[in-house]
Amino acid sequence: MTAFLAEIVGTMILIIIGGGVVAGANLKKTFSFNGGWAVITIAWGLAVTLGVFAVGNISGAHLNPAVTIALAISGEFPWQQVPLYILAQMLGAIIGAVVVYLHYLPHWAATEDQGAKLSVFSTSPAIAHAFSNLLSEMIGTFILVLGLLFIGANKFAEGLNPIAVGLLIIAIGMSLGGTTGYAINPARDLGPRIAHFLLPIAGKGSSNWGYAWIPVVGPVMGASLAAVFYPFVYNGVMIASFWIVIAINILVLAAVFFASSHKSRVMVKKAA
Repeated sequence: MTAFLAEIVGTMILIIIGGGVVAGANLKKTFSFNGGWAVITIAWGLAVTLGVFAVGNISGAHLNPAVTIALAISGEFPWQQVPLYILAQMLGAIIGAVVVYLHYLPHWAATEDQGAKLSVFSTSPAIAHAFSNLLSEMIGTFILVLGLLFIGANKFAEGLNPIAVGLLIIAIGMSLGGTTGYAINPARDLGPRIAHFLLPIAGKGSSNWGYAWIPVVGPVMGASLAAVFYPFVYNGVMIASFWIVIAINILVLAAVFFASSHKSRVMVKKAA
């Protein structure tokens, strides 16, 4: 198996289990209907664990463009392989979403709630606020990548690393996931969102493209910050892109903050 195929398979497994548990909890007439947030977060953690076990020894099991970019920034992964990995992750995510759609085929028509159907494929904010939502995805992914670097630095139980990574995902979901659904992975959100847009889902409604940039940009920003933070704080090494990453993150956050503030003021004036 090539690294390209491994990233497709690993990401596909991730989405089949992760999207599958959301479908089971949100779609009507399933035995697991209303399973709840704890069930969803645990299953997502196990989805990542299985994906890492499946292809970790072949591709490194990035399964996440933000992780791939972070490793490239830190110098642990060659930049020339980044586009190929991201393409594989996107393809795996789309294929996984299609499998989930087929698995729950009769349940889409039985479910009236368009938001519940979309949540099987992609994330959405509990409260729509671009700056806060972006910050949530940044923080969640920052902790994800930082945790991956912590786990990778400990060699005493390398065979258990996939389990440790799965527990990290569960912890992030339970503690930080309630604001935006913790995409923390551009492929995990964008790939299935594309599938939602293309598939003939009964009564599916909008794919919410207006929000789609946040679970793509936020994770990349958070991952890049972790990539420069870890070597600087833990090893005393300032990598070449340190100030570039910091500056880009500050500029994007400032732009989104002022845009969100302006939108809020306009809405207040209209309400008055």
